[in-house]
Amino acid sequence: MGQVIMPSVEKPFRIGCVAPGTRLPPEVAETARAVVNKHFGGRVELIFHPQCFASAGHFAGTDSERIAALVEIANDPKIDAVWFARGGYGACRVAEYAIPQLDSHARAKAWLGYSDIGFLLAGLYRAGFTRLAHGPMPIDARGEGGEKAVKRAISWLADGAASSLERGVTPGHPNLAFNLAIFSQLLGTPLQPDLKGHILMFEDLGEYMYRIDRHFFHITSNANVRQCAGIRLGRCLSVPKNEPEFGMEEEEVARFWCERSGIPYLGRADIGHDSDNKVVPFG
Repeated sequence: MGQVIMPSVEKPFRIGCVAPGTRLPPEVAETARAVVNKHFGGRVELIFHPQCFASAGHFAGTDSERIAALVEIANDPKIDAVWFARGGYGACRVAEYAIPQLDSHARAKAWLGYSDIGFLLAGLYRAGFTRLAHGPMPIDARGEGGEKAVKRAISWLADGAASSLERGVTPGHPNLAFNLAIFSQLLGTPLQPDLKGHILMFEDLGEYMYRIDRHFFHITSNANVRQCAGIRLGRCLSVPKNEPEFGMEEEEVARFWCERSGIPYLGRADIGHDSDNKVVPFG
């Protein structure tokens, strides 16, 4: 009797999700799963670590629980990519302790997130990780445009789709993208990467104009930032009304501080705290 040859079954691309900051509502995780199942069928599988749904005051579990979950997902050879569940606040309490524990499996993975996750992305980039990007997270599944945001993220994580990318990603220059306030806070810390020759893209949410101005002062005063190849400005959304009126809009502020510091201002970027947020690979 001849040998029976079983048909090969393609292994799904497994994406592990962790929450280094605040808790992800379980219903949002289910919404993200539904989008993935709709557009990618059984080809992609989302794995939400139970820590995503934990609660310890403001955070999705204690610092040690969040660190352990990140290391577990990142170092798991059966996980193909790391997708941060959401921002909030807390990644800066995790990054310095988690990154030294990451192994070669973690280095081989693609990583995606934005907002508060910028602390981790900056630290990982400094540590030599090469497959990092600013882009949509599972939390973006909620609300209008969420389906497109999730599809865009998964297309990049699983397929490296060029259609997911910010259209102005500059050929010939390494790129980095951050929330403006987060980037301002990480400068001068052990998480700050080398910025020489990079195009820096910034976006923000809910900051008064005077705070946006203050962040740009701090950022453009940094000696390493002044070695970058230029700055592009994403969307600054939900800016509270200033009393009295500040007298400048966000792009005027960006131009002002770039000119004063000698950094080229390179125009707008298609990134922001919204469902149209595009993917910007680091490097």
